[in-house]
Amino acid sequence: MLTFDKTKKLRVIAKKILREFWEKHTDCEQQLKAWFQEASKAEWRNPNEIKAEYPSASIIGNDRIVFNIKGNSYRLIVKMNFDYQVVWIRFIGTHSEYDKVNAKTI
Repeated sequence: MLTFDKTKKLRVIAKKILREFWEKHTDCEQQLKAWFQEASKAEWRNPNEIKAEYPSASIIGNDRIVFNIKGNSYRLIVKMNFDYQVVWIRFIGTHSEYDKVNAKTI
């Protein structure tokens, strides 16, 4: 009889956005790849679990979390669905680009 691991790992949607960004901003390629790999293996069930792993992450409401990338040189906004274990990459950019978006609705 086959048994299956019922543990859900996060599914990160839109890696292409990260890839396109690090191709233009090569100084953050390794950090974005590391974040993607860590997030893909994560089993975050709530914002507190994210904060435990990423203390500098900002939980901003409307299921949005902001991660600081490369010593806060860049900002990554994701939308989380904890019930389905899905994270959507909504934005990656510099601080000045981040200041021009509404992080709660992007």
